[in-house]
Amino acid sequence: MTGRIDIGEEDMLLVVDLQNDFCPGGALAVPGGDDVAPAVNALAARFAHLALTQDWHPPGHASFASAHPGRSAYETIAAPYGPQVLWPDHCVQASFGAQLCATLDIPHAELVLRKGYRRQIDSYSAFFENDHITPTGLGGYLRERGFRRVFLAGLAFDFCVLWSAEDARRLGFEVLVVDDACRSLDLDGSDAAARSRLQAIGAPCVLSETIG
Repeated sequence: MTGRIDIGEEDMLLVVDLQNDFCPGGALAVPGGDDVAPAVNALAARFAHLALTQDWHPPGHASFASAHPGRSAYETIAAPYGPQVLWPDHCVQASFGAQLCATLDIPHAELVLRKGYRRQIDSYSAFFENDHITPTGLGGYLRERGFRRVFLAGLAFDFCVLWSAEDARRLGFEVLVVDDACRSLDLDGSDAAARSRLQAIGAPCVLSETIG
């Protein structure tokens, strides 16, 4: 996509998981994750409508390696709903790591959606649990409010941003991913794989400088 992208009343900026545990020093730090909040702050000033997501796991969540004796972080297991990467304990409810980054400054956000609170299933996407069936309610919220297009930013590009983009497209929304307002974990080439998947579903990566 080239040229200027005009935004209006049918556009929502969805900021994914800008939380302490995903920033440097956090339990599941995304490289360069601390660069995202300033980029998002500048981008958010152009949007009338914004929503945030917040990973919100109970202690002992099934996606934590610590919940699987003998397993290590970043291994993949077969969960009832499909392959599941095991993560370090992160974004535990009410912990410092679960708090939104202090440098995030978008007070006009209209919704904070918590996800990942069901103990037995992980939740990358802002729209569905990882079974791709159980909804978070975000799709209905966006429809009822008349939004047609979703701009995505946040962490991590190759997991929660990607899955949110795929589900938003599946629900019929137009989707754009703001590339310079995201960062990737890039596990075993997951950044490149995510870009291919986004291209395949018609969810282009764009730069914030083109959005106005």
